[in-house]
Amino acid sequence: MFLTFFTELRAAKIPVSLREYLSLLEALEKDLADKKVEDFYYLSRACLVKDERHFDKFDQVFGRVFKGFENLAQAIEAGIPEEWLRKLAERYLTDEEKRQIEAMGWDKLFETLKERLKEQQGRHQGGNKWIGTAGTSPFGAYGYNPEGIRIGQDKNRNFRAVKVWDKREFKDFDDTVELGVRNMRVALRRLRRFARTGAAEELDLDETIHETAHKGYLDVRLRPERRNAVKVLLFLDVGGSMDWHIEIAEELFSAARLEFKHFEHFYFHNCVYENLWKENRRRFDQVIPTLDVIRTYPSDYRVVFVGDASMSPYEITMPGGSVEHWNEEPGQVWLQRLLGHFPKAVWLNPVTKPHWGYTQSIALMRQLFSDRMYPLNLEGIDQAMRELVR
Repeated sequence: MFLTFFTELRAAKIPVSLREYLSLLEALEKDLADKKVEDFYYLSRACLVKDERHFDKFDQVFGRVFKGFENLAQAIEAGIPEEWLRKLAERYLTDEEKRQIEAMGWDKLFETLKERLKEQQGRHQGGNKWIGTAGTSPFGAYGYNPEGIRIGQDKNRNFRAVKVWDKREFKDFDDTVELGVRNMRVALRRLRRFARTGAAEELDLDETIHETAHKGYLDVRLRPERRNAVKVLLFLDVGGSMDWHIEIAEELFSAARLEFKHFEHFYFHNCVYENLWKENRRRFDQVIPTLDVIRTYPSDYRVVFVGDASMSPYEITMPGGSVEHWNEEPGQVWLQRLLGHFPKAVWLNPVTKPHWGYTQSIALMRQLFSDRMYPLNLEGIDQAMRELVR
């Protein structure tokens, strides 16, 4: 178990030496951690991490390796592979068992969570009441509930959480992707409105010939280059269920950056709220107020939203509905503000169109966009561009 911890730290690019690892083992032999996981955390961090810049990576590795252990003796004696322990914690139910579990509803869900936080004293697993794992309680991880608050789970399983109580970090899309970009650029070219703007740098052959013939000597005439004058804002959903569609979203992102001279992009997660991001690696400390975007960019910008629109309906309709924070106003209010300022807007959805009818949030988003939602494929992009040039 501890050797796995050491190798995982090295794999995470934390500069841990063998000498430091042996020092940690020596400290454990002297029982300096008192067989408590919390004390072991601080002991191992003091022994192995020399620079505070690596604290976040250390926390992530520590959480992966020792997740589920209540005391250090349990970890020492077990010697069970980490992935086995994770699978033991997950709970899988039949369709009939899932139908028998009822959702609490929005207001009761949060009232009950407050009560559990006051009352609960320890870890729980497999139940239907407390905050724990592998149960049917609305609170916790690796279980099932039709409307719950996910706490301490690294990825989606049932796509049922109405709020996620974990720090979530995503990375930017790669705009250097080339696979399929050419075809997307061809589809995006329907959104073109050429104009000659800027400095006169291009030879105007017809005017040069005319002026030379008229004046009797060579008179070279220049003109501004003919460019696509259309201005585009791209709003990209990132993280969560969009992880399944990263490749096609990256291709669209790369094609749009190559095709449009006047182009800006912003990131959001699931639904737009009061803040947006330019770089998702620092999404918690570098935000851009959505109102600033409305004030900065004029209404002649064409706007393209990219996302699967697959989320809890509360994320669109309710204050506090965001899975990541408590939003004072519903997501639909912010979307209506954006759509009111940018009348030329469409939504591109990577989910295939035949499946749209199975997700309530997709229906809500289509309604907000006055049915201007199109599939994220070549035909859908072509239709969306036609809509934007009307």
